[in-house]
Amino acid sequence: MKQLVRNVKIIGTGSYTPSKIITNENLAETLSTTPQWIEENLGIKERRVARGDEFTSDLAANAAKKAIENAGLTKEDIDLIIVATATPDRLAPSTAAIVQDKIEAYNAVAFDISAVCSGFLYAMSVASQFIASGVYDNVLVIGADTFSKITDWTRRDAVFFGDGSGAAVLSHADEKEGFLAFRLYTNGRGKWNFTIPAGGSEIPATQDTVKDKLHYFQMNGRAVYETATEVLPIAISQVLKDTGLTINDIDLMVPHQPSIKILQKTAEIIGLPFAKVMTNMDKYANTSGGTIPILLDELNRAGKIKKGDILLFAAVGSGWTYGASIIKWN
Repeated sequence: MKQLVRNVKIIGTGSYTPSKIITNENLAETLSTTPQWIEENLGIKERRVARGDEFTSDLAANAAKKAIENAGLTKEDIDLIIVATATPDRLAPSTAAIVQDKIEAYNAVAFDISAVCSGFLYAMSVASQFIASGVYDNVLVIGADTFSKITDWTRRDAVFFGDGSGAAVLSHADEKEGFLAFRLYTNGRGKWNFTIPAGGSEIPATQDTVKDKLHYFQMNGRAVYETATEVLPIAISQVLKDTGLTINDIDLMVPHQPSIKILQKTAEIIGLPFAKVMTNMDKYANTSGGTIPILLDELNRAGKIKKGDILLFAAVGSGWTYGASIIKWN
């Protein structure tokens, strides 16, 4: 999407993470890794993990309430709810419908988007088009995941993910503020490099799929690194070209949190000082769809984003899905 008919801005943010913390030291007790390796290569010190009775919709609803309050709106003002998640409460109904009920936003249409770690970026693009066309005025976009529910804690790749949710309320803006451009991409040829094999129509759940641990995520870490450092610069370069901006115009980059080394390499390739690349993976690890909105909410509430700042969003996820967006903060 190169140009919006009616400009769109973010008017409120919120986030929520579970209280339980699992540190690198905790994991190193049972896994063949060290706390130092995890921190040096991934940038992670600890991650949050949901309780057994705490679901993706619970995290999403908590973040949603905070975002609506921050926007100065009520639940009745929300026209549409989009939840970006790879770990829905159930295959049906949508997690968005469950969230709608939990926050009692009954005026809103609700549906999910599945693009894994790129999900929140995809969802903001969809929301922007509904607002730009005049169909809706206030859209609640939520990124929420509980990857702890689909993690094999006996495998070394258990170190990568944490649970969390972030939300943003998007609304219409004047011509001097808001989103300037989106670029989204998909390359299905990489579909098996991060996947959850069982539980769908291809491999329905059976006793054997549970025994064989096919309901846990499987990841090719090398392919994730190589793909991310190749495609993120491409998407970023394209949104810069779309807007007529240069990398020097970017005040802050608010990216998905795949690993510190992926972000460092990406910043090096695009020529952005790493001091401008915002991270919080040390506290939360990779919360998938929750990464960008949790980080954005922290920056917003800490007053680290100023009116007129140019922010760059970027993400890469399973699929492959990837993309970038630029917003002039209001």
